[in-house]
Amino acid sequence: MKRTIVLVTTLFAATFLSFKTFAQEDLVRVFSWYIPQNDDYATVVDGEYQDGQLINWGWSDKTLIFWAYRNPGPNRVAVYGWFNPVARVHISVAEDEFSDDQMLKAGYTQKHLQFYALTRRGPNTLCVYRWRKAKRGSWRTIPEDYNFDTDIYIKKGYKRKTYQYFGVSRNVDAPVYDQL
Repeated sequence: MKRTIVLVTTLFAATFLSFKTFAQEDLVRVFSWYIPQNDDYATVVDGEYQDGQLINWGWSDKTLIFWAYRNPGPNRVAVYGWFNPVARVHISVAEDEFSDDQMLKAGYTQKHLQFYALTRRGPNTLCVYRWRKAKRGSWRTIPEDYNFDTDIYIKKGYKRKTYQYFGVSRNVDAPVYDQL
């Protein structure tokens, strides 16, 4: 009888912990990297490239901007990274923003899946925008709470602020809340 109770309790605990671990592992960090050679910013997902490789290429100023999802799910949209070799600019685009044909005609290549973002606002989410720097034709992904002073970006030459999707906001103390 004791073995049965211990076995059932162990199975229940293992099942509960596996679901909790899965939910935490589904989130992925999204960073902004500055590329001084091109005066451009690139949105890079944790694990997309190795940090040493990006530093070797001369990229700098790695900044965590928000969290997203690694896997598809309800109310999520795929976000793809593109690169324009002529203009030497990077862009992250949600799957329903532009067609592949439009992106190819604009000179973008190297399409690759980066992450899945939320399509609806929820608890602990923030709105993510894309700004265009007209002088270079480059794009920058910026969440609503990331140094969000519109005048600063306008003075730096950014225009055409466009809503993209919702990201997950994670604080330093988030692991404490994950345990609850």
